[in-house]
Parts: sequence; structure tokens; C-alpha cells
Amino acid sequence: MSRKKVVVEVDHIDFAYDGNLVLEDITLTVEEGDFLGVVGPNGSGKTTLLKIILGLIHPTRGKVRVFDESPERGRHFIGYVPQHANLDTSFPISVTDVVLIGRLGQAPVLGRYRKTDRQAAEEAMRETEIYDLCNRRFGTLSGGQQQRVLMARALVGQPELLLLDEPTASIDGRVEQDIYHLLKKLNEKVTIMLVSHDLGFISTYVNRVACINRRLVCNPTEKITGDVIEACYGGPVHMLKHTCEL
Repeated sequence: MSRKKVVVEVDHIDFAYDGNLVLEDITLTVEEGDFLGVVGPNGSGKTTLLKIILGLIHPTRGKVRVFDESPERGRHFIGYVPQHANLDTSFPISVTDVVLIGRLGQAPVLGRYRKTDRQAAEEAMRETEIYDLCNRRFGTLSGGQQQRVLMARALVGQPELLLLDEPTASIDGRVEQDIYHLLKKLNEKVTIMLVSHDLGFISTYVNRVACINRRLVCNPTEKITGDVIEACYGGPVHMLKHTCEL
């Protein structure tokens, strides 16, 4: 059997803010086709790890390779979904226009979007099941709908890796379930690395979990034990595994 392509390789990295160690000796490999959940308590370094993979900040020790390139070069193959939209909801921008922002790195510097850009936007909106909202104003959408728009914006550049930072933090449980169903479907085409606060929920969908609390423990989902969770969270944690009604 041929070995899967390595998408992200994190090799013994440290990172500190103002001398305070946030990540310590993190080693992690993400392979093509993975659906990796990154979980841990608040302030454990999960978002910092995503920023390092994106090349937005640099480790104080160790190396990172993204598609066998530096993070700055490799991030062109990444779609990123932040926790919050960072868009003024009072601004009259349509769903289609928000999605097209994800093509700015590929569209002409001057002039209008090309036909191929608009075709890619339509495909991304259909993939995330929001094409019927394409002419709606972004600010009028529900939290779950807005999150799907951000996912379409990340997908419109046709990335090979999708990074998501707490994509369901501000939406209710039923909508959260729908989002994870969608991500599981998208994982058939794209590698996914997802930061979440809810180990019980994501364990239904992901194929690996990385528990991070400054240091990291990574296991297949079925091997996540109470001892692993306690080591990650620094104490007993009740893990509720959600079931999905179909």
C-alpha cells in the first residue's frame, strides 16, 4: 500500500508569548484525507498552532512544513475558517460577494472577477448548501448560515487542506450537528484540521484527535481514554458522545 502524502509536518516546536511558553515540544503529522480534531481547554495553544501552520507566527524552536514547503508558501493550498466572521454585519455585502473574497489571491489584481471565479463561487456555495442564499445580505443570516458562508469562502480557492477554528462555537446544538455532517462530507475531497472545545461531539465525525494543553497527545478516536483526556485537561472531564438522529 502506498503511503499517504504528508500535508502538515510539525517537528518538535515550541512557542512563547512574552516569554511564557504556550506550546512545548509539539510534534504532529497530518496526512492527506485526515479529519483531525484538535481539542483542549481554553488557552491551551490550539489557535496558536493553527497560526503557526498558516505562517502567521513562527515557532521559537522546531520546524514546520506545509505541503513540503515553508508555511508562508504552503498556505496557498489552505482554506481557513476563523471562529468569527470579522465582517461588519451592517455592511450591505451579499453572500456571493463574501464567498468571492476567497478568490482574491487568484483573481486579476485589477478589474472584475472572471467567469471562472464566479463558477468556483457557485460550486462552493452548492457544496456548503447555501446557493439559495446567494443574493441575501450576509448580515441578515443566522449564525449557522454565516458559518457556512465562511466555509464556502474558504473552499472557493479549491484548497487541499481546510483549517477551522471553533466553527460551531456560537451556534446551537442542532445546527452544530448539521455543520459537522457537512464537514464529514467535505472530507471526502479535502483534508480537514478542526479546533473544537467539544471532544464528545467531534469524536463522532473525526478519524483522529489531538489533545493539546501546551503539550500534545494524538490518538485515533477510538483510543481516546479517560487517562488521555485527564492528561490533556489537567483533571477529570466528563465526555458525552453525541448520537445523531437521521
